[in-house]
Amino acid sequence: MGTPSPSPAIRAAIRTQARHQRNGSLGVFGVIGLGLVLLVFGHLLGPLAALLNDVEQDPFLRVIGVLLLVLIPTAGIYSLVGQFAFWEGWIGGLQEPAQLFAAEKEWARSRVGPEPHYVVYLDGIHQHANEHPPRITAFLSLLEQALGPHTRLLKGIEAYTVLPVGLAEDPGTAWFWRRLFTLQEQNPSALVQVLAGMLVQANNVIKVGISSDRRYGPIVNVEQALKVAERLAEQGFHPSSGSAITLLGYSGGGEMAMGMADYLRRICRCPVHIITFCGVFSGNQPLTKVAGITTVVGTRDPLQVLGRIAFPGRSPLLPFTPWNKAVRAGAVRRTLIAGMTHNGNQGPFSERHREAVIQAILAAMPPQP
Repeated sequence: MGTPSPSPAIRAAIRTQARHQRNGSLGVFGVIGLGLVLLVFGHLLGPLAALLNDVEQDPFLRVIGVLLLVLIPTAGIYSLVGQFAFWEGWIGGLQEPAQLFAAEKEWARSRVGPEPHYVVYLDGIHQHANEHPPRITAFLSLLEQALGPHTRLLKGIEAYTVLPVGLAEDPGTAWFWRRLFTLQEQNPSALVQVLAGMLVQANNVIKVGISSDRRYGPIVNVEQALKVAERLAEQGFHPSSGSAITLLGYSGGGEMAMGMADYLRRICRCPVHIITFCGVFSGNQPLTKVAGITTVVGTRDPLQVLGRIAFPGRSPLLPFTPWNKAVRAGAVRRTLIAGMTHNGNQGPFSERHREAVIQAILAAMPPQP
């Protein structure tokens, strides 16, 4: 069997959107740079400030700074090359949409009980593996209990790699990430923690930046939709089931949800809803056929505010953007949580606010048939 590649219809749609990419590289790297400022430094502001205080007194830290300046742009270049390699069929591992789901008669014979509603969790830019940190794991466990028996929560989706693997198994860069994570485990100093955190988040926010771009983004977004559809098929989803899908995105996962939603709708042939909390997203993607969008926002979340400013497509001054069309159509709802910040002890996963976030998610869930 040859290397799988996206279907001709999806390939043609994306090629149409990507015709002008040759003349637009500066736009992508502008978005990437802005995303780095908004997300990476927002997440690592405290540790980074402590590190910078010692730079002038420690030559080794200056070497680390130079290393970061080299590695982060290299990660950006690799991200673009990786998406191109996937699109050209050089990287296999994702199935054709037509091959994802069993034949309808075969699926009907194996069907047992009512069809669940599927909720797909997409993590923030800290993600480097399919496991989640303890605080997020606890949050998802509580959410899963609250969703009830007729809703299935899919966790561990790798939202920032080409294939459904973590960074340590990503083709092309596994050698680097494995050594970095081994160093992090063997020498858990503040310096190594900051270095590893910056590199992981820089790599992932670059994916967010590419997803938001109208030239290169469709490739990333189709890839992510195929990964999610593959996981859904493994869980028993079938387009004939009448089920719906909700994409639940935290932070940069909100952008990944917005990017893949319309492609996932077409692949799975079912309604797709989007719920983001503390989401940072562009709203550049096709959204008019998404079944509904809910954004859960903390009143003290600076990154969410900066995200609205950073992406012109969300400005009310540009009424014909995809985001503003969705807003005018009444497809967007906004829920505020007083006092919640982007992360940390006042963030959505903290004991202080997680119950409010879960209740907001439950309220935003589409009605079950």
